[in-house]
Amino acid sequence: MRILTLKLLLIFILIFAAFQLNGEDQSTNFKEIAQYVTHTMAVGLGAALSKIQDEEQRIEFLRNFITPIRFYPDSTGYFYIYSYDNINIAHAVQKELEGKDLSNYQDGHGNFVGKISCETARNGGGFVEFYWQKPNDNTEYKKIGYVEPIPGTNYYIGTGVYLQ
Repeated sequence: MRILTLKLLLIFILIFAAFQLNGEDQSTNFKEIAQYVTHTMAVGLGAALSKIQDEEQRIEFLRNFITPIRFYPDSTGYFYIYSYDNINIAHAVQKELEGKDLSNYQDGHGNFVGKISCETARNGGGFVEFYWQKPNDNTEYKKIGYVEPIPGTNYYIGTGVYLQ
């Protein structure tokens, strides 16, 4: 399991470094980074979770795995994982959300963030727009998220790019 974890981190670092060196518009790069790192994490986590049958152990593994990961120059990039029942399984920065049902959560603009994200993930993944708090800030900012199913599970993983 430790080797698989190290392989996932190495792939993640290599993809992130490649985009950092790209000379294109930074917001385009950040959106592309969100998509590629989420896909890489989804595939890797699906493989790792296929070897863990106990649900509590799976959740513990996911929480421990995503918690330390940050990306983008300002460290606002992080991962979150939800079940298809809109239960937050793991959140890298807002630990108080873990285990909570966010089915009826609406951002300040009326978007049902969990429902939109879940539907997008169920359909194979993609980008979603919503408002969310930045780490260590109580203000909601516009965010483009990217969500993707974790193969072989009833979970999906996501991240996003703050646009403000």
